[in-house]
Amino acid sequence: MEKRIPIGIEFYKTMIEGNYYYVDKTLLVKEILEKGASVSLFTRPRRFGKTLAMTMLKAFFEDERDENGDKVDNSKYFAGQKIAAFEDIMAGHMGKYPVINLSLKSAKQPDFEMAYDVLVDGIREEFARHAYILNGDILSENEREKYRAVLEGRGKNSEYATSLAFLSQCLEKYHGKGTVILIDEYDVPLENSFFEGFYDKMTAFIRSFFESALKTNKSLAFGVVTGCLRISKESIFTGLNNLDVISLLNRDYAEYFGFTQGEAEEILGFYGLLEKREEMKQWYDGYRFGDTEVYNPWSVINYVRTAALDSHAFPKPYWSNTSSNSIIKELIEGADFITRGEIEELMEGGGIEKQVHEEITYGDIRESQDNLWNFLFFTGYLKKSGERFDGESIYLKMEIPNAEIRYIYRNQISSWFDKKIKGADLSPLITAMEQGDCHSMEEFLSDQLLDTISYFDYAENYYHGFVSGLLKAAGKYMVRSNRESGEGRPDILMYSPTVRGKVFIIELKAAKEYGLMGEKCEEALRQAAEKNYREAFEGNGYKDITVYGICFFRKECMVRAGGRKNG
Repeated sequence: MEKRIPIGIEFYKTMIEGNYYYVDKTLLVKEILEKGASVSLFTRPRRFGKTLAMTMLKAFFEDERDENGDKVDNSKYFAGQKIAAFEDIMAGHMGKYPVINLSLKSAKQPDFEMAYDVLVDGIREEFARHAYILNGDILSENEREKYRAVLEGRGKNSEYATSLAFLSQCLEKYHGKGTVILIDEYDVPLENSFFEGFYDKMTAFIRSFFESALKTNKSLAFGVVTGCLRISKESIFTGLNNLDVISLLNRDYAEYFGFTQGEAEEILGFYGLLEKREEMKQWYDGYRFGDTEVYNPWSVINYVRTAALDSHAFPKPYWSNTSSNSIIKELIEGADFITRGEIEELMEGGGIEKQVHEEITYGDIRESQDNLWNFLFFTGYLKKSGERFDGESIYLKMEIPNAEIRYIYRNQISSWFDKKIKGADLSPLITAMEQGDCHSMEEFLSDQLLDTISYFDYAENYYHGFVSGLLKAAGKYMVRSNRESGEGRPDILMYSPTVRGKVFIIELKAAKEYGLMGEKCEEALRQAAEKNYREAFEGNGYKDITVYGICFFRKECMVRAGGRKNG
């Protein structure tokens, strides 16, 4: 039977039961046990398989019970998987632990009260899942009353802050075994609260929540936490000395989140799409976790589904529709002159070198521009292409990973530019055009370029979008790009709705050297004359027609007028 493509399948049991194509990551179990960390924090970008990994760990380790307390056998979900070859691990750890499994991703709410309520709902659901421990007389009457208060939503705030520690103690009492605590997407409420304005309140709650569950909890067997960023120990993991942080820089565990080169090719081969290998690599490869090359799994799966349905379909930026772009938006909107230059360097395929600060907080994000580069790296918007150590600090050379992420940058830059020009006073440019003042046009366009982020390597199509965007935003004239006129296609036409008004015909060029700008302007004017761009307007009764040849070299602009015709 053909394997189904697992779009949006985040639960391991569903993946196996539903006959979906599963990239086997079950050896994560073996590595966690061998490393023996009390608490492991995995930081990976969004949609890189963290939730699927956590539900796999839950299915493997949990001594799962139904509502009557009868044991549920999950061994069938691991038959034929890589971990099944290790009989000692299967016999000694499969289904042997009580497990608390909590995701914080739903706590993305507009205010603290709503976010807190969502977190409490998640806690209550986990208490309800383990309510079988209320059967019999294993718990004391005080424990049973406290358990019911949390379960029914009658608990005090302090009881919810320490609820995971309490639940793990009750579970250990029932099962006679320490509890495994799995917390997925721990930093979602922190990121959301930062942008929504209640970061301090959320940080205080999460700090208490984690400290009681993962630091002072004698009933903890081990814990696994996932997130996008490593929030500093001083902020969240206060005094949590038993924390093993596995970030993008670590060489261990690198292959368990995202798809390796071999895994990506196996998926293509399984669905008969190996001819798509290079296209998929260009768009979705490029990440590097430790020394391991990694593909974006969410994008690969969506790409395979699309290509399986239509082999001629174009690749798309699937990740941009699922991942919050707030950080990249913050970088672009707040970019100073130096940062704009660095973004341009990245967009042209180059790299930048920055010092790495792994222990940061969301509160640090606006402290310096360099902090934002760190956020972009750890959230998957940049990749490591090199590193050096100066004796005190690590410096990373960072680049844009692939075509998908480059698209996201371009989309955000375009949005930022559109927003910026809507608030700008464009009347000096229009007045200069109406008066034939080439010098003032040059000054205005050059100043705008200096305050803009460029991409497309300063090609003519970039300048075309730049100029047409400005002219359209001005709103005084009709603006058309590359429409038929005369014997050719002018780059930009700007004209009055009435024949009594003015017409401006604009031909754009990009020079490879500064000294060629004048020559390029004259070439633009000759082209307009030879192809008779005026003809269509003259035939329609327009009399006031001006042709401009405009040339750009990087952030410099030169304008020449081809003579004004007034009937």
